[in-house]
Amino acid sequence: MQFPAVISAGLLALSVITQAHAGATLERVESRKELVNVLMESYPPFSFLNDQNQLDGFDVDVAKAVADKLGVKLRLETPSWDVIAAGRWSGRYDICICSMTPSKARAQVFDFPVEYYASPAVIVVNAKDERIHSAKDLDGLKVGLTSASSYESYLNKNLVIEGAEDKKLDYPFEMVQVAPYDTDNVAFQDLGLGAGVRLDAILTNLVTAQPRLKQDTRFKLAGAPLYEEPNSVAIEKGDPEWDAKVRAVFAELKADGTLARLSQKWIGADISK
Repeated sequence: MQFPAVISAGLLALSVITQAHAGATLERVESRKELVNVLMESYPPFSFLNDQNQLDGFDVDVAKAVADKLGVKLRLETPSWDVIAAGRWSGRYDICICSMTPSKARAQVFDFPVEYYASPAVIVVNAKDERIHSAKDLDGLKVGLTSASSYESYLNKNLVIEGAEDKKLDYPFEMVQVAPYDTDNVAFQDLGLGAGVRLDAILTNLVTAQPRLKQDTRFKLAGAPLYEEPNSVAIEKGDPEWDAKVRAVFAELKADGTLARLSQKWIGADISK
């Protein structure tokens, strides 16, 4: 079946636009010779300011390795997590190697080419608190967490883990008072004031919590991990060429041992996927 000339021209133009959009990010990265990665400023050991006031950590080193594979320099941006997780970056950022957990809601604005590590979600309490031993003990209490995180969805009893939608999560509480923070740092400061002073507990990543638990005797874990949280690379939705390139780069980083080496460096174990 033939199309009228006007319709054919329109379809051709649409095809050109679609193709241009499909490769927009890779073209931008290659033309600027720069990869812009967005992440949190305070999420140790994944991303944090070191003693030289420079961004450091597992996610930072992984982003550097990706930039090296692409043959470009790396630029790091650190807006609030709300801004990162909202997506619709309009070309401001190229990629989020930033410990993001996929979800159905986020999949509306992001594609997730690669799951690059996973770690358990845990409850942290004040060391002097004997009230909380598991998630069921959180009922009616005030729990701190990073805003717009999977932990917030869990406490709201609507968490869906991408790729494990059929896995039934246990919500052994009626209602928890959710206290969102921009970063874990302030939440831990508040919990350190004492049990129930500002917070009763924090829900966070085991890997993130471990350094604090080792260095600060004011905190302890309460009970077993609640669920395992996959963390993926996120990119703007609808760019298949960039998606394929990111997959290829991470396949190389996995095959040559870079991800395992960086995981051992920062975590003390290989949590890479």
